[in-house]
Amino acid sequence: MPNHKSAEKRAKQNEKRRLRNRLVMVSMRTFIKKVRRALDNGDVAEAREALPSAIRHLERAAAKGVIHRNQASRRVGRLTIALNRLRGESAPNAGV
Repeated sequence: MPNHKSAEKRAKQNEKRRLRNRLVMVSMRTFIKKVRRALDNGDVAEAREALPSAIRHLERAAAKGVIHRNQASRRVGRLTIALNRLRGESAPNAGV
């Protein structure tokens, strides 16, 4: 239990942020899973359709500070590389 007024405020703020962050993370993961599931099934059209919304959610999470922008960039890159591999295109600098 917080003993000071400022500690009570921080506890309330932290709880609000935790709930907002959890909501953003859950939706982000859902859209990533849609892309991954399509890639695992070999469905290029479905993966191509789901990728932009996954990228949008990743970038939004990074903008809100839920994840680091480099993590968002890395995840976008890996999803894109996986889609390009499935399509038969060679990904630029995939081995670097």
